[in-house]
Amino acid sequence: MRVVLVSHAARHPLWGVEDVYKLLHQAALGSEHAVSDERAARAWLLRELREMGPGPDEPLIDPISPDGSIVRVHLRPFASMGLDAEMLLAAFLRTAREFRGSTLFLESGLADAARLAGERLIDVDPTEIELLATRMKTSGYPAVHHSAACVAAYRPAYRVVAAQFLPPELLQERRCR
Repeated sequence: MRVVLVSHAARHPLWGVEDVYKLLHQAALGSEHAVSDERAARAWLLRELREMGPGPDEPLIDPISPDGSIVRVHLRPFASMGLDAEMLLAAFLRTAREFRGSTLFLESGLADAARLAGERLIDVDPTEIELLATRMKTSGYPAVHHSAACVAAYRPAYRVVAAQFLPPELLQERRCR
């Protein structure tokens, strides 16, 4: 996770400890928490594609796990390329149904993040990460929202999916950017 965390910290200097946790939570556990039913997931995606507005320059495919098996598909480049929302929705739903993550991986990632923060390689307080890790473990590792600062600065708009559920030609876009 070191490379992923340092890369995201460089691209998102205004992120907070909640955003670090969210990234690690998604890398470890996928998107299951985000899906209540298919109809709601479709409406959410279509609404976000219509209403997301401008934002920072982002890659289409953004690996968030060390092996690249879990990615964020950023919606702004997705929409600008005219890609099919139903294809992304199918990958998102399939990830929620089939991907089984690991809280041990999440715990390890949080320990890595605290270490990197202690080395000043990511700009968050290592004590805050440790406190958040303890609180989240006690709560059963719930999903969280992005921090207000992250939302204001970066306007995140993406879906978390298992790369294996995306069409191969879409994954080729990652190599071209």
